[in-house]
Amino acid sequence: MRPDGQEPTPHTDASTAARRRRTFAVISHPDAGKSTLTEALALHAQAIGEAGHINGKSGRRHTVSDWMSMEQARGISITSASLQLTYRDTVLNLLDTPGHADFSEDTYRVLAAVDAAVMLIDAAKGLEEQTMKLFAVCKHRGIPIITVVNKWDRPGREPLALMDEIARRTGLTPTPLTWPVGIAGDFRGVLERDTASYVGFSATAGGAHVAPEVRLAPEAAAEREGEAWTTCAEESDLLAASGADHDQEAFLAGVSTPVLFAAAVKNFGVGRLLDTLVDLAPPPGPREDRSGRPRPVDAPFSGYVFKLQTGMDTAHRDRMAFVRVCSGVFRRGTVVTIARTGKPFATKYVQRTFGQGRDVVETAYPGDVVGLVNASALQIGDSIYTDEPVEFPPLPTFAPEHFAVARAKDVGRYKQFRRGITQLEAEGVVQVLRSDLRGDQAPVLAAVGPMQFEVAEHRMADEFGSPVDLERLAYTVARRTDRESASDLSAERGVEVLQRADGDLLALFPDEWRVRSVQRSLPDAELESLVAT
Repeated sequence: MRPDGQEPTPHTDASTAARRRRTFAVISHPDAGKSTLTEALALHAQAIGEAGHINGKSGRRHTVSDWMSMEQARGISITSASLQLTYRDTVLNLLDTPGHADFSEDTYRVLAAVDAAVMLIDAAKGLEEQTMKLFAVCKHRGIPIITVVNKWDRPGREPLALMDEIARRTGLTPTPLTWPVGIAGDFRGVLERDTASYVGFSATAGGAHVAPEVRLAPEAAAEREGEAWTTCAEESDLLAASGADHDQEAFLAGVSTPVLFAAAVKNFGVGRLLDTLVDLAPPPGPREDRSGRPRPVDAPFSGYVFKLQTGMDTAHRDRMAFVRVCSGVFRRGTVVTIARTGKPFATKYVQRTFGQGRDVVETAYPGDVVGLVNASALQIGDSIYTDEPVEFPPLPTFAPEHFAVARAKDVGRYKQFRRGITQLEAEGVVQVLRSDLRGDQAPVLAAVGPMQFEVAEHRMADEFGSPVDLERLAYTVARRTDRESASDLSAERGVEVLQRADGDLLALFPDEWRVRSVQRSLPDAELESLVAT
């Protein structure tokens, strides 16, 4: 396999290539170290020379996955990113996800494109709210989960207590592959439970390079680490006695979760995670279409658009559609069919991203993620194919709970304002609602969380050159309605009906109490709850 991860011959079949691929996402609560872990994985796979950290202070390096200026300034991931790594002759397609709950919709789209997930938890905080929400999505989609207990270099909880919490709150059986030597805050190394050997770690300056490791037999480990090793070995024996050993079938069935201990900021334990992904994570397999029929990986090419993004190349302002290859072999220049419209689309400009960096892609296989440039005909959720038609299940639209009217600060830049709002709508940054009463100059932005408004404001000013004023509205509830009910609902006090880009009419209410009141006065009105996760 070449360093870029592509097969050495254009005649490689899809099934052979798929077996060499692992496509996974990293999910966590904000500040659990997700972007730092992503960077450490790239470092250990030798995709980068040194690791950066997320920090808003000038002069610090930033991670490759958090490339937007707002991400670097705020120290949080606000958009998903795609990286491809090659490790042990295996291609790892890593999709980094936004950590903040306000961007759950983007994370959900990413989880529709992966075959496994790495669930990162803070050693001190355990399973937090956003982690549990994302776990529920993985469970619903049948995505196997590898758990990493991060930040073991800092004070935290007892490891057995964390295992109990994982079992109690997720229903999964934790099966640790490694067990820490030294309490949280005194991370000396790990016991590898499959070989009973000790792997000791040594820190590097700033965690910028791969941490040196030393591997010792149990006797040498006991001599070196003393009581810390004895405690670790006793706890490992206790785990074995309770049946907490890895079972591959149980893992793939979503019954158990392998567990690793790490300190991503110091690159401790990260190499073992790469090995675990190669050895245990499932390769791409058949994906069910909209009718529930599986599409084999060796069927003709098919793919799924799970993300749109502009602004990655400030010099060209292009629009990129991220496509997960589901079946067959994709070759640049292929004319594909868009299932939604039945129209052809020529894939002339195809790239693979590495954070903000790009490389031209000639060939891609099941599990790979490619970026189709200037793909204005594509929408999030689109299926594309050659030869044999297929349409994959659509993505649900989240129920917005925050609403604001957007107006251009400079009316002379209305053209830029309209282009920016249209682009943010297409990318799913916000939902855009319109009505004849408000007009195109004052669309209503609808969001799952208020930070989406901050992103919209930042990008409108920085990327599209049209700063906006946002006037928050008092609505908190949206219901889908129909044209027959719209006029009656609009006449109700505190209710407004607007139209979304997909044609749906949404009735907005100040609260659930008002919804129930209107339902009593208009019992025949169509008021359908929106899908929310």
